Amino acid sequence: MSLKAKLEAVIYATEEPVTLNQLATLLHDAVLAEMAAEEQARFALNQTVSDGKPEPSDEFDGSPAMDEKAVTESSPDSTPDRSGEKAGTKEESRPIKAYLKKLLDELTTEYSAATHGVEIRQIAGGYRMATKPEQHDVVVAFAKSLKPPVRLSLQALETLAVIAYKQPVTAPEIGEIRGVDSSGVLATLLDRKLITTAGRKQVIGRPILYKTTKEFLLRFGLDNVSELPSIEEFEKLGDPQVELFADPQSEATAEASSPQSQALTPETPNGSPLAESVLRNEPAPVIKDKES
Repeated sequence: MSLKAKLEAVIYATEEPVTLNQLATLLHDAVLAEMAAEEQARFALNQTVSDGKPEPSDEFDGSPAMDEKAVTESSPDSTPDRSGEKAGTKEESRPIKAYLKKLLDELTTEYSAATHGVEIRQIAGGYRMATKPEQHDVVVAFAKSLKPPVRLSLQALETLAVIAYKQPVTAPEIGEIRGVDSSGVLATLLDRKLITTAGRKQVIGRPILYKTTKEFLLRFGLDNVSELPSIEEFEKLGDPQVELFADPQSEATAEASSPQSQALTPETPNGSPLAESVLRNEPAPVIKDKES
């Protein structure tokens, strides 16, 4: 990719105006490489032109390369003072900025042509790409034709996540997982075309099955539902909502066998009424004190 193309990409991608100093820092190596390539090409061209002609004299001919060589040879003690590192860096960046400024002027001239709908502007000490003022009407008309962004409540996101991972799934199954009635949220998701019906489940009552739509994939940037992160990935991230997709029965079994539940009754045998009531999540039986 050419240096001019890199400049164009950076200016296009930035939201804030990008300054010449930022561009010089970012593209420092690319600028030096392109400047060296141009110098080699110029040197090769000069050799081709001077082929068959007398050799040029060693006298100073005014070129930048010879100028630097002449100055260095004529004054061996004129080594630049490197005590200030910032000063040296500033001097070194000066030709880089000048080269970038030349390319930016060329890009600005190219984009100012009538064949482009955007232009490069100098704003707040930097460069930014923007649409041309004469294209204002068509851009406003296009912006008004766009769909408004989808804004979903936490309840809607939870319900949509359950459907995405458990589809096809019925409303009672969703309510059992979330612990609340989801009929109102389902209506909202249907209205937003994020879910659709997928027939009826062949059980008593024949409840409606729900699944996600193509609009859901478009809104979330997925190719298919298999690209959704797995439950294991949610667990690694420590997502607090991973429990929405776990099996309630397996959770109850794991909780009953966990050390925390056993630690609640350290002084009570496992077969005692107090231990059984804790594991069953029931009120503890009243135990009268012997002295009373």
